[in-house]
Amino acid sequence: MPAEVRFEVLPNRGLPDEQTIRSALEAGWLKVREPTPATPVLPDLDEGETACIRLALAFTEPVLVLMDDRAGRAIAGEHGVRVAGTASVIGMAKSRGLIPSARDVFARLHASDFRISAQVIDTLLRQLDERSP
Repeated sequence: MPAEVRFEVLPNRGLPDEQTIRSALEAGWLKVREPTPATPVLPDLDEGETACIRLALAFTEPVLVLMDDRAGRAIAGEHGVRVAGTASVIGMAKSRGLIPSARDVFARLHASDFRISAQVIDTLLRQLDERSP
């Protein structure tokens, strides 16, 4: 992740997921890449989305950017950057047997004020054959 994203996700306010992110950084599973390239100019995005797209474009090998912001996803696509959102990652985890229930993960996200469109969730749960109980 770019340093700009690290500052967004680790504000040192004792938020519930801060320790999980810190643990991933300490284990080397997640890495901060610096410096973030200064181009292209992406005036319609915030610093985090801009930095992710710039960093992805700097790699010569294929990359997948994890991003939920709709505008950021669209602009990343315009620049040829592959993007997956949280719902896609949850779907992949369920399909690969890494989690027992996508529905449970969506419920936990919903309880934490993280929002994903109900239509996206319903579509994914149908694809995963996790229909409503």
